[in-house]
Amino acid sequence: MAKKKDDKKAKKNKTAEKERASEKKAKMPRKVFEKQLRELQTELCIMQEWIKKEGLRVVVVFEGRDAAGKGGVLKRISERVSPRVFRVVALPAPSDRQKTQLYIQRYISHFPAAGEVILFDRSWYNRAGVERVMDFCDDHQYERFLRICPLWEREMVEEGIILLKYFFDVSQDEQERRFAARITDPMRHWKLSPMDVESWRRWWDYTAAYARMIEATDTEWAPWHRVQADDKRRARLNCIAHLLSRVPYEKVPFEPPKAGKRHKRRPGTPETVDFRHEVPAVY
Repeated sequence: MAKKKDDKKAKKNKTAEKERASEKKAKMPRKVFEKQLRELQTELCIMQEWIKKEGLRVVVVFEGRDAAGKGGVLKRISERVSPRVFRVVALPAPSDRQKTQLYIQRYISHFPAAGEVILFDRSWYNRAGVERVMDFCDDHQYERFLRICPLWEREMVEEGIILLKYFFDVSQDEQERRFAARITDPMRHWKLSPMDVESWRRWWDYTAAYARMIEATDTEWAPWHRVQADDKRRARLNCIAHLLSRVPYEKVPFEPPKAGKRHKRRPGTPETVDFRHEVPAVY
């Protein structure tokens, strides 16, 4: 019996070592990344047409560690598709009025209609993360959220919404490197909010909060999918590929529009439009 337990433990340790080794692969070359990304973005456009045709409703939640790369994957998902179909929702802190509403109320108002995909950059899981760690909610509100959230998400799925939840994970060393890069790059200074800086100090508090969140809200109908994000390029590709695999779609035949002939110029129509002001040709 003891031997079986030792063998099981050794097998578990070996699996964990393989996972850690796979997470430390050499960085993906940019050309390889761009080629793979283009193929995936093409598939997103194909999927988009099917979603419009079938009137599907899709909600995708992006959570995770600060500096884990959620913004990067959101940009790659949304940059080649229609903003009328794919909408990124990144809500600010709630107003005084919103604080008096049902907690979930301000998120529901952004839910999709038929033929839409909503990408939540942070979501209702703020209550289980930043609000818990920073004491923005009390124990009753926190425990109630963890109890009700799975039930509410089940209702979403049973109503026909396709719900996907991604958690972007990053190591302490890589998070430190990315924070240092933000400090030295003026184009990234906006990413150093007080909450971001505080998350750096409270790594273990967030670890405990996220562990409880996953335990309480990882369900059969709305599972969490971890994205190992120390390598940003692989993380982006892996996440997009998984998203494509979880939304059933078919290619909708494309019928090229017929441009026809231009209308003839009517008498009195000016040949060009005269503008009073011009953008200087600095470059």
